[in-house]
Amino acid sequence: MVSGKRVLLGVTGSIAAYKAVDILRRLTEQGAEVRVVMTRNATRFISPLTFEALSGKPVLCDEFQDWEKDSIGHIDVSANLDLALIAPATANVIGKVAAGIADDALTTTLMAVECPVVMAPAMNDRMYRNPVLRKNIQFLREQGVRFIEPETGPLACGTAGQGRLADPASIIREISSMFLPQDLAGITILVTAGPTREPIDKVRFISNPSSGKMGYALAAAARDRGATVVLISGPSHLPSPSGMKVIRVLTADDMYRAVMEHAGAAHVIIMAAAVSDFKPAVSTDHKIKKHEAPTILQLEPTRDILLELGRTADKRFLVGFAAETDNVHQNAIKKLKEKKLDMIVANDLAKAGAGFETDTNSVTIIDRTGKSVELPVMHKSEIAANILDKIVELKAT
Repeated sequence: MVSGKRVLLGVTGSIAAYKAVDILRRLTEQGAEVRVVMTRNATRFISPLTFEALSGKPVLCDEFQDWEKDSIGHIDVSANLDLALIAPATANVIGKVAAGIADDALTTTLMAVECPVVMAPAMNDRMYRNPVLRKNIQFLREQGVRFIEPETGPLACGTAGQGRLADPASIIREISSMFLPQDLAGITILVTAGPTREPIDKVRFISNPSSGKMGYALAAAARDRGATVVLISGPSHLPSPSGMKVIRVLTADDMYRAVMEHAGAAHVIIMAAAVSDFKPAVSTDHKIKKHEAPTILQLEPTRDILLELGRTADKRFLVGFAAETDNVHQNAIKKLKEKKLDMIVANDLAKAGAGFETDTNSVTIIDRTGKSVELPVMHKSEIAANILDKIVELKAT
């Protein structure tokens, strides 16, 4: 998606500056034309020569340095850009951009850009939680700046927390999504994600290992292609994606109510959630003591949300998921027909790199005629893109 695009890569004075080299390498390998601008502090961590060698172009580090031609450096590099990416972005640069300060090569260049701007923060976790920084980020979001959240883990200062620069591969995926076709503009898509929890008592429940990653990837991919997205999520540790309505639910009954409330406005419904098929026949609002617990747990079926949607879907495009361990294709076809789906995504849980909690997946997409397409193991964001491509194709027929 970045092939042929003109990208500005801004590098600031963070220890994570070395990761910008990997970002530059990935961009150039995918065919992007990249111009690099560094702050003076960034050059303390890594040499401009490294970026010059990889980009094949001079690096702007000082607004008063000699430039390659009879032009002004920051005006030259900011012209005709498709995207400006600041990675890593320090608290200092975020604050200066929010305040409209242009006192070095990078902030002066950003003042002149007329393209989308993306920032990938990197800093100590306490700095990232600072209320002034949060205010600056929120202000810049309101101005249209897109942020790629830092990761949680060990930090250069020896502590751990949220502040690590996002993985370069994730950054490339994020900015690539910004060049996606807007073929879902004007369409409302409802996506369900994650597990449900069916309480036994106040502290125990029945559930499954679903992380919500597949559903969240679908919701984000649909948003990036122009759709209005409603994400209904069971319990998940994933942060709520921006740019969509997110509804948090707990039980299968909660999900049923939320889906039915929003299904009428949806053109496409993608039921990626792993909704519990059973719930305890009786649950209590207090903790059952071990010596009082029954030896047999009586279960009853939960409401079949997908089946009911299939009965009432009318002109909505309905997509189901089938997570199976045996006879995967046959069971998926049976579910497709019984629940009157337009498409089903079959997931072989026995396959390495696929299934719950992983970042990757491998699925078979089956349409209403029984025609199928098998996808190899790939990142769930790529699986999501393929699923949406198939929805667009089938809706056009």
